[in-house]
Amino acid sequence: MIDDALAQAVSLLASTVRLAVPLVLASLAGLFAERSGVVDIGLEGKMLSGAFAAASVAHLSGSPWAGLAAAIAVSIALAMVHAYACITQRGNQVVAGMAINVLAVGLTVVLAYAWFNEGGNTPALPDPARFKAIVLPLARALADVPVLGRVYAGLVSGHNVIVYMTVALIPVVSFAVFRTRFGLRLRAVGENPHAVDTAGISVAALRYRAMVACGTLCGIAGAYLSIAQGAAFQREMTAGRGFLALAALIFGKWMPVPAVLACLLFAFADAVQGRLQGVSLPGIGVVPVQAIQALPYLLTVLLLAGFVGRAVAPKASGIPYNKEK
Repeated sequence: MIDDALAQAVSLLASTVRLAVPLVLASLAGLFAERSGVVDIGLEGKMLSGAFAAASVAHLSGSPWAGLAAAIAVSIALAMVHAYACITQRGNQVVAGMAINVLAVGLTVVLAYAWFNEGGNTPALPDPARFKAIVLPLARALADVPVLGRVYAGLVSGHNVIVYMTVALIPVVSFAVFRTRFGLRLRAVGENPHAVDTAGISVAALRYRAMVACGTLCGIAGAYLSIAQGAAFQREMTAGRGFLALAALIFGKWMPVPAVLACLLFAFADAVQGRLQGVSLPGIGVVPVQAIQALPYLLTVLLLAGFVGRAVAPKASGIPYNKEK
């Protein structure tokens, strides 16, 4: 009985980690953008475009690394379009972000129809074109060891390279934002761009660099969905993850570690809803699938309704910078 409970707990936590990866990457991407003063509603579109580019190139080349590179390149390109509209042309950042989302939703389906004729999707990828699970050293040998061995074999081991890359990126991003000169300037330009400009530092250049970092992380997140977690691109496969990541960033008060914890919470709710579908609950019966699937999004709304009023965004967030002549 205890062994079964432990196995179920390890399986649930492993699913939580896998589901959290795209949320964490997109949340860290939004951290760079919003700390620089650019509100990025377009995380969803960048992830979706990255997912399509990764699956398409991996299908044609047979290499997941080529797919990952393509996803990053396409996502950065969209981030630069967003940056040009918001930073250079001083356009409305929310409208520009939504335009990126709408463009990505429509263009990926059109291109998928034109190139693959698979109903808006890409063909299923063979195993060599995907990032497969990695078995860490001694995982199989320790699998039967009570508690620690099973946690190591079932939770720590058995993930693909992007999962481990994401875990490594969390302290790297935190260090870059809060312990480097670039991070100091990034946070300063999001709070008081006039002071940064007075110091002789280009506000536009800093924000463009932040958007490159944002595009890179969104591209990795998109590639994870289509060539690591999944085996093909499916239309609108991001399913609102970009908005969930943005909600986690707000809930985490634009700090990397709290935002990551919020992503894990949302992913845990997603993992739980997958296990509750079709299960009869005592005194309730079988809950409709639609209600179960709405659980992560309902949790997001409840958390934001309770905590968003206490979260204070960077002061210059969403405000185009006009250099004084």
